[in-house]
Amino acid sequence: MHGDPRKVVYPTDSYGQFCGQQGTPNANKAILFYFNILQCANPTVLINLQCPTTQLCVSKCPDRFATYIDMQYNYRRNKSYWDYYKQFCKPGFNNPDKVQFLQRCFPDFITRNGTLTVANKTNFKDGHGKVRSVVDLRDAANGITSLLDAKEVGVKIFEDYASSWFWILIGLVISMLVSLIFILLLRFTAGVLFWMVIFGVIVAVGYGIWHCYWEYSTLKGKPDSDITISDIGFQTDFRVYLQLSQTWLIFMISLAVIEAIIIIVLIFLRSRVRIAIALLKEGSKAIGCIMSTLFYPIITFLLLALCIAYWAVTAVFLASSGEAVYKVMSTLPDCKYTNLTCDPETFSQSNVTKLCPGSQCTFAFYGGESLYHRYIFVLQLCNLLVFLWLVNFTIALGQCTLAGAFASYYWALRKPEDIPPCPLASSFGRALRYHTGSLAFGALILSIVQFIRIILEYLDHKLKGAHNAFTRFLLCCLKCCFWCLEHFIKFMNRNAYIMISIYGKNFCASARDAFFLLMRNVMRVAVLDKVTDFLLFLGKLLISGSVGKSTVSSVTYRQTVIFGSYMIAHGFFNVYAMCVDTLFLCFLLDLEKNDGSATRPYYMASSLRAILNKKNKRPEEKKKRRKKKEQPNKRH
Repeated sequence: MHGDPRKVVYPTDSYGQFCGQQGTPNANKAILFYFNILQCANPTVLINLQCPTTQLCVSKCPDRFATYIDMQYNYRRNKSYWDYYKQFCKPGFNNPDKVQFLQRCFPDFITRNGTLTVANKTNFKDGHGKVRSVVDLRDAANGITSLLDAKEVGVKIFEDYASSWFWILIGLVISMLVSLIFILLLRFTAGVLFWMVIFGVIVAVGYGIWHCYWEYSTLKGKPDSDITISDIGFQTDFRVYLQLSQTWLIFMISLAVIEAIIIIVLIFLRSRVRIAIALLKEGSKAIGCIMSTLFYPIITFLLLALCIAYWAVTAVFLASSGEAVYKVMSTLPDCKYTNLTCDPETFSQSNVTKLCPGSQCTFAFYGGESLYHRYIFVLQLCNLLVFLWLVNFTIALGQCTLAGAFASYYWALRKPEDIPPCPLASSFGRALRYHTGSLAFGALILSIVQFIRIILEYLDHKLKGAHNAFTRFLLCCLKCCFWCLEHFIKFMNRNAYIMISIYGKNFCASARDAFFLLMRNVMRVAVLDKVTDFLLFLGKLLISGSVGKSTVSSVTYRQTVIFGSYMIAHGFFNVYAMCVDTLFLCFLLDLEKNDGSATRPYYMASSLRAILNKKNKRPEEKKKRRKKKEQPNKRH
């Protein structure tokens, strides 16, 4: 209602008029020009990037390195010079004998052989008999060096993309195909990959133990190697510790303990590891039956783009709310009216111009003094909270949809014959129709925690220079606690959405059921979680590394392909991880609710039943057992 996005898109001159806005006198003048950019190095410069010099809208920046003094000199020799310079004068002024001197619109800095130049010059005359350095211009245009570097890098990157965009697209398509093939092949290679890597870790740790023992035995007989670590104290050069036999003894004992823990865990948890691998293989089969789930991240991406667009538009309208505010700007350091609010229409009649000669009433920013304007920051925070809520709801919708599709696969007794048609679309419809409130509630809880974390990060940034150790310690503890809380809520929400997709209960009931179900099977949860994370992380590195390594073009091209390949693999593997988690919860429910009888058969795959020594009884077997039980009764 009060916002105007033009205030963000278009620059504004000293009179509050937009540069380049259609329907205004500045329609063809889209560039902001500073009369004297050297004034921008004045300490009285406002935070809003307003310098104490007149600013005008022009159609193009000056392309000549000259001041008004030079223009006057050339004007007396050739009247045509005025035709060029008058476009940089205040509107309505047409007297070349009284125009204040001009400076550059914005200096075009170029580094030549390590020297900063403007128009091939390192010095220039300022029109008052002084020779100024280009460094003065650089200081006035604060941050111009970094902008120039960014511009050069940007041009280089753009050139790389323009010449290799086709090959980048091919590389991303290849990474998508490789990710798909990797997921489908996990049904055959999950066990082999896991045990190969575990065997490699055991061998590597064993070699480390041998190497530490060899170093220990070598140093044991040497002089000065028997000194303890406590005797030498803390040393900045860590190579000193490697000359002590005690260091290698500690390393050897530590590695031996790690090796023993790995072996013991594998011995006692081997059945759970086998279940985790079997679930990974079953997840690959499920995705093979419901291939459309792999492309659901595209829908999530589009919905997230809408959320970001809504947040950005709202933020722009809030940021651009208000009326034009004018401030007194003076080049005099002792002017007491500097930065005070003024009225440009009555400024010339005020005493400010007499007490502070050369001062101007210049546009500063858009704002106001009303209650609404004082609480714009609070409204921006509310907009941020809504943004987090929408994003988390979109993610929750995707997780619930995928969980419903994969649950329909698991609870099909005969796979794939009993899988319902269009399981993904049906699950999406159910999530929108029946579970919107539950998803929104879970997303709100997570959003509030994330919002508090952002506030804590903001406070930490503001207190960087604070010397209160207790405050910094308290803030650090709060950040750590809320980081843990956020990850725990994410974990619980994910499993609650799976339970919602299975039973259709509300969020609280589903979260409670999921929590106690997982607690009853905590060791299985830990093993499956680590095995899944490990294999998927290995797959991401394998895909992004192999596709990136195969490129032979520019650095920009290779980095883009590696990053794009990793993000594509991440999107595919997120679907796969959701599939495995859904199948796992269904598997736990299957074990608790069913017993393998004809009325309550197990829905798990035969490979899982074989690991657990579970069998489904056939109806014929049940009838035979009933007859055997009935025969003694008949004789009696």
